[in-house]
Amino acid sequence: MKKNNNAPPRNHNHHHSLKYKFCVSGAAETGHCPPDALERAEQLGKAIAERGLVLMTGATTGIPYWSAKGAKAAGGTVIGLSPAASKVAHLKTYHLPLDYHDVVVYTGFEYSGRNLLLTRSSDAVIVVCGRIGTLNEFTIAFEDDKPIGVLEGSGGTADMLRELLAKSHRGMGKVIFAKDPETLVARLLDLVESEEEKNGVKGRIL
Repeated sequence: MKKNNNAPPRNHNHHHSLKYKFCVSGAAETGHCPPDALERAEQLGKAIAERGLVLMTGATTGIPYWSAKGAKAAGGTVIGLSPAASKVAHLKTYHLPLDYHDVVVYTGFEYSGRNLLLTRSSDAVIVVCGRIGTLNEFTIAFEDDKPIGVLEGSGGTADMLRELLAKSHRGMGKVIFAKDPETLVARLLDLVESEEEKNGVKGRIL
């Protein structure tokens, strides 16, 4: 019998489900963060990996780097989006690391463009410590009505967000605050899943 090469491909894996992608947004330079900020970022990455989630980072130093370290230690998958256009530029122009990541995407859009792609490609964003770049990622996620977790007590931008939201007269959006990394990840995952159920898209693979 002659094979029909024009037949559509069959999906043999009917039990496959997409993994949620959680972005950790935080300071690349952590001198202003509390002494335990890096340890808590590492715990956050571990908690993300232990729940079978994919960690997204800006492929940078500091908080995102330590969250990637924690995720890899727990056997997780880490994807980084670089502001650079190539591996050479990532290493030699931006002086950014590659370790603790499974995939690094070279966007070529510098920091502001990278921030947009990073938040848009994530299912949720977690803010830890942070500076202006972290605030940029937070406001993008907020405007996109995306679930956001804030690790309270981690310093910098993260500890300004309650007051900022209160004074911005836009409501609290889908923002969750917690001091414990594991609690924050668990609550944020519940929110992501409830939003997908509400929108009728949870678990849908065609």
